[in-house]
Amino acid sequence: MNVICSTLNAKFIHTNLAIRYLKAYAAPEFTIQLKEYTIKDPVMNIVSDLYQSKPAVIGFSCYIWNIEETLKVVNMLKKIDPSILIVLGGPEVTYDTMEWMEKHSEVDFIVMGEGELTFKQLLTEIETNNNYRNVHGIAYRSEDRVIITPQMNKLDLKELPSPYRLPEDIPHLGKRVTYIETSRGCPFSCQFCLSSIEVGVRYFDREKIKSDIRYLMENGAKTIKFVDRTFNISRSYAMEMFRFLIDEHLPGTVFQFEITADIMRPEVIEFLNQEAPKGLFRFEIGVQSTNDYTNELVMRKQNFAKLTRTVTLVKEGNKIDQHLDLIAGLPEEDYASFRKTFNDVFEMRPEELQLGFLKMLRGTGVRLRAEQHQYVYMDHSPYEILSNNVLSFDDIVRIKQVEDVLEKYWNDHRMDHTVEYLVKHVFSSPFDFFQEFGSYWDERGWSRIGHQLEDLFRRLYSFLEQKEVNNLDVVADLMKYDYLINHKYKPRKPWWEASYDKNKRTELYKKFIENPNLLGEDFIDLHLEEKELFKHTMLEEISFNLTKYLATGEIKKKPACLLAYFDPTNNRTLIFTT
Repeated sequence: MNVICSTLNAKFIHTNLAIRYLKAYAAPEFTIQLKEYTIKDPVMNIVSDLYQSKPAVIGFSCYIWNIEETLKVVNMLKKIDPSILIVLGGPEVTYDTMEWMEKHSEVDFIVMGEGELTFKQLLTEIETNNNYRNVHGIAYRSEDRVIITPQMNKLDLKELPSPYRLPEDIPHLGKRVTYIETSRGCPFSCQFCLSSIEVGVRYFDREKIKSDIRYLMENGAKTIKFVDRTFNISRSYAMEMFRFLIDEHLPGTVFQFEITADIMRPEVIEFLNQEAPKGLFRFEIGVQSTNDYTNELVMRKQNFAKLTRTVTLVKEGNKIDQHLDLIAGLPEEDYASFRKTFNDVFEMRPEELQLGFLKMLRGTGVRLRAEQHQYVYMDHSPYEILSNNVLSFDDIVRIKQVEDVLEKYWNDHRMDHTVEYLVKHVFSSPFDFFQEFGSYWDERGWSRIGHQLEDLFRRLYSFLEQKEVNNLDVVADLMKYDYLINHKYKPRKPWWEASYDKNKRTELYKKFIENPNLLGEDFIDLHLEEKELFKHTMLEEISFNLTKYLATGEIKKKPACLLAYFDPTNNRTLIFTT
């Protein structure tokens, strides 16, 4: 029997762990072929590829990001060959299962919850007796009726075969994200999250996991992301895994974790700050809201003071990048409250701040009690909210404007010094900067077009110019500094008009060759000759003492010359000022 397990990933670099578990568990009785696509692939291309494999059964792994496109594929496949049995599984179809079956007659089976054993039982019945009542946790059709069988007890995770050692994955390990799980379940009950539905946390065998990680690294895996909902719920377990990864990692490997920051002990952070190589680990931390009443309503326990302590200590260690999440639209968090939440979290200056919007996921408490807070939300995935009793659609639109520029001007770190100055010295708060700029951006239609790097600088400058902000010359010079320091080669055409004409540049270069001490000891050590200066440097006039500002944060107005050296040997940029 020819069986395919397939999914549509959000991006090419992603991989699907679920279908790999199904393949590993079904062996050796069933040989399953894996086929992964992306939601951007044309439906016809996906259908053609699947059809040409002549499958008897195709199982699709379904999530909010791919369900719409998956159903298009399923519908077309059934029209072409009605004999192909279609099985859906995954979190998106595990809830409201009857509704899915009634609305989509082209779906033959739905597997609910953990699928490894259930899917194998289903394949066995398809191949033998077709007695589907013997299969736990499925929905199927019988004489025009939908039958749902009761789900079984949870699996013993220590008995599951490894999904990480498939020969066909080896060529792709270095190019894609490898997902790994060491536990299932979550100890918390956050009502907006599907993980809150499963009670308790179960662990895989630690030594098997370590062996799998060694195998993945040896075969080229570069980015390994742990999908555990709370990696550090057991301090002893987390410490053991951190120690193992520090001791046995291979150069160039990065490990990502979802952690709960307010339960992380200072001694764990101290250990990581001392022992972990810079860049080895990356933390994702869900803050969501700093409104205590909102957190209470969604049954979210969070000590923001302890969370702040953790994030701050990790940041001071300068070893681990942190990605913090916010959710706009949680119960009773109005626009003013969300502004405070944003500012509370931005104050910690995370390397990445993800601003998302509440999604009313099937099966979650917020969806089941949506009427209590007058939620209006999309009927189709991703079920994002449109308004509630304290947040209008106008408010949602405004916060989306913040999200747009936050992504481009903070998370991409193109102009950190500029943004830092603006949120500290020009605007009332970080949120107000991103909101005012985001509204200006949206009004000009820039959210609907693409952007070159230089465009981002010009557009910020035009916004600040229109606002007639104080010390615009200082801001412009910081923008120039950010632009230059982030280039690894000499830019052809910067976004501003050059400060000096050719004669003035020649005069300055001559002066620096004769008196290199004008630019300091580090410049002298470079031993640059005239040809290298002309070829690999840029000169700009700035309005203040940049060196003093970078050291103390103090602006001292005084015209100065900035020299940027784009080092071709070491692939870096050095900035010097007179």
